[in-house]
Amino acid sequence: MPVTAGTTHNGGGLFVSATAGQAQSERSLAERLGFKPGQVVQEFGYDDDVDEQLRRSIAAVTGNELVDEDYPDVVDAALLWWRADEEDDLTDVLVDVSATIEGGGSILVLTPKAGREGHVSPNDVSEAATTAGLSQTSAVSAGPDWSGTRLVLPKR
Repeated sequence: MPVTAGTTHNGGGLFVSATAGQAQSERSLAERLGFKPGQVVQEFGYDDDVDEQLRRSIAAVTGNELVDEDYPDVVDAALLWWRADEEDDLTDVLVDVSATIEGGGSILVLTPKAGREGHVSPNDVSEAATTAGLSQTSAVSAGPDWSGTRLVLPKR
């Protein structure tokens, strides 16, 4: 049985539907972060520390599961989980991620909050975005452990 937005695995082989209130709360988180119905969102930097509630929220709002780094087509938006211990340069990664997104699309850069392992300074994200030719539109709390910075690509 596939897991869909609004369902969780209970560990015993069964999937339990979220209550309507939980599903609405999850949707409103993704809406607050700028995601819209019908968008295809590509995810980069997935690891075991990501916020699963946020991932479900995005799927609930867009109506699509997140696609991975190997997705072969252009997308509407990207989700980038970024930590201080990454080996690559954030500017280079933002340029690469931008190449997969339709003009006018957005990238949500998620970094661990201050005091959490892997924290990245908001100034580092802002500098990398500017160098990559992206505009920062907002910085938000994206859950208990993650801060989000929304970046917009220029229209092509």
